[in-house]
Amino acid sequence: MITLLVADDHPLYRDALRGALSNNIENLKLLEASNLDETVDLLSNQDIDLLLFDLHMPGSSDLFGLIHIRKLFPDLPVAVISGLEDINIVAKVMQAGALGFIPKTTSAEHLAQAVRSMLEGDLWLPESMSASASQSNDAFSQLVQQVSSLTPAQYKVLCLLRDGLLNKQIAYELAIAEATVKAHITAVFKKLGINNRTQAVLIAAQLQLNSSGLQH
Repeated sequence: MITLLVADDHPLYRDALRGALSNNIENLKLLEASNLDETVDLLSNQDIDLLLFDLHMPGSSDLFGLIHIRKLFPDLPVAVISGLEDINIVAKVMQAGALGFIPKTTSAEHLAQAVRSMLEGDLWLPESMSASASQSNDAFSQLVQQVSSLTPAQYKVLCLLRDGLLNKQIAYELAIAEATVKAHITAVFKKLGINNRTQAVLIAAQLQLNSSGLQH
């Protein structure tokens, strides 16, 4: 029995994936999650052979969801599924530890082929992206390692710093005390090896998948 977890907040796409994979892969058990917390909970309590992960689910915040899951479950194969097919995004996803990248336009036949390939431990990318996406960037890999040390709450604070919010505004957005915000910022600066908001904004911007936010 092969157990896959589809983590995507669009029920219709989850249904489409279920149909495509069930018709092409035998002995398949398919679980579903619609946000990052559900995904982590299922991964903690089920033996999953492959995670199909949408980057822009609630709680994921661009690359953080992938980085967070790779930290918690380093041996778990993760394939990113996305409506975006920009080569720069694919390169970032692969450097953040994904085993593959599956555009949402992928046919049922190629989707099943991709899943089989990754279940065998192979990298999988659309042919048009393979060469460019495999190029390494040591600086970005180091950044991923640093960001993996942040908690989800600390990452939320980092994103709000990127958006230019003051401490009291961050406290309001997250419904926490301003003193807690200050503690989170101190921890973020320490973990990322920085000492001011400008540096924090630059780091957070590198983790964004496009300037307007990731779209399905």
